Amino acid sequence: MSALRTAVLSVALLVAGGEGIAIATDGFRAFTTETARRLAVRRRPVGLPAVPLENQSGVAFTVDDLRGRWVLVDFIYTRCLTMCAVLGGDFSQLERQLAEPIARGRLQLLSVSFDPAHDAPADLASYLTRFRGHGPGWEAARPVAEEGLKQITTAFGITVIPDQLGGYTHNAAIHLVDPAGRLVDIYDVGQVELVTRSVLDRLTP
Repeated sequence: MSALRTAVLSVALLVAGGEGIAIATDGFRAFTTETARRLAVRRRPVGLPAVPLENQSGVAFTVDDLRGRWVLVDFIYTRCLTMCAVLGGDFSQLERQLAEPIARGRLQLLSVSFDPAHDAPADLASYLTRFRGHGPGWEAARPVAEEGLKQITTAFGITVIPDQLGGYTHNAAIHLVDPAGRLVDIYDVGQVELVTRSVLDRLTP
């Protein structure tokens, strides 16, 4: 009887452990927080706050001002020479490949700095020039207030950690915002062709 109780208890623990893993990994589909976040966004789009921003020309606007268009958003800081450079290269390609919907006012590219203290409009303009961004289809902007920075990075799920060398370690991705101002999908860096197809599919009537 003792052996039977032990066997039953072992099975119960395995089942309970499996259930815990399933919950923690979003039904075994997500084994990282980042993957779980992306799955959650696809199932339930995230409404974005109307955070005041300032672009590379010093013009003030909010994410709400972009409603009615699809928007591709990435997060950068202009002094970054690693991951942000890869994001800049991706956006440069996307600007060319999606030139038609951009020209028709159906799509906007937006790079948001999470280092507004160092990224003045002139720095944002230089960043765009470095990657041959020639707006208005691709703009760079910074939050104008600390609270706005916190709100927008939280809404997009951006984690930024000082690296003790004057720079930052941060997660990097390309985010898709729908015309209603909701975050609806997230793509890995380097997935330019996938992003292009995804956007064009959504723009097809």
